[in-house]
Amino acid sequence: MDPVLADLLKLLTLDQVEDNIFRGESRDIGSPQVFGGQVLGQALGAASKTVDDRVAHSLHAYFLRRGDVDAPIVYEVDRARDGRSFSNRRVVAIQHGRQIFNMTASFQIQETGLKHQATMPDVPGPSGLADLRDINKDILTKVPERVRRFLTMERPFEARPVHKPNFLSNEKLEPVKHIWMKAIDRVPDDDEINQALLAYVSDYELLGTATLPHGLRFVREQMQMASLDHAMWFHHSCRVDQWLLFSFDSPSASGSRGLARGKVFTRDGLLVASTAQEGLIRVRNSS
Repeated sequence: MDPVLADLLKLLTLDQVEDNIFRGESRDIGSPQVFGGQVLGQALGAASKTVDDRVAHSLHAYFLRRGDVDAPIVYEVDRARDGRSFSNRRVVAIQHGRQIFNMTASFQIQETGLKHQATMPDVPGPSGLADLRDINKDILTKVPERVRRFLTMERPFEARPVHKPNFLSNEKLEPVKHIWMKAIDRVPDDDEINQALLAYVSDYELLGTATLPHGLRFVREQMQMASLDHAMWFHHSCRVDQWLLFSFDSPSASGSRGLARGKVFTRDGLLVASTAQEGLIRVRNSS
């Protein structure tokens, strides 16, 4: 397995300290704080370890404080309810004696029922599209060192945008983005692992959709951006080592906050997950 992806899988495999308490490490991906997707994936993994024969169908989380990449994160799981069909778990992530994150996740037994779904956008497939890492190479000499470090970090996922972004442009665009993503190597055939990885990557590229109508680009502007909350619904099992289309849109921005939504499709059009996130977006005065 590719060492970068292997390291992520190791990161998402928590140590069990005692009943309902788990501990995880962090990785510096070039951002000022622990990557939100890492905490989402670890928290979901911690909750999953306390549930038998049920698969997560939703999670709702809040990011409370910046995570420290140099300190472990402790996850405390509250077994809120185990019913005949559903199990509910509450997870609190703690660093330095303070909560940095909390999440509620719900799990369900396998059932059948009514079916319908949104239609997959009619966009080109991933073949022939450039990866973000290759696109980023064009601007490395034109951005600050802190941004250059973030853009050049090794990633466990490939990411190919349908429309090549211009990170240095101030053009105002529709708040819509389509990007194909998949893990850079094969992952285990395990629903729990694939869900944790999907939660991890669901935090990629999402919030930036809310900046598009304003001609703002994080590589150029003096911007403060941070996830405030994150919700996810898992409709079908999927493999994250196969291409998935992440279709993002942003219906609103106000009060220094932006809302972004996402739908995740397989190449054959199956809607496997939906997500939504509100985040802080502050534009600092550069004068």
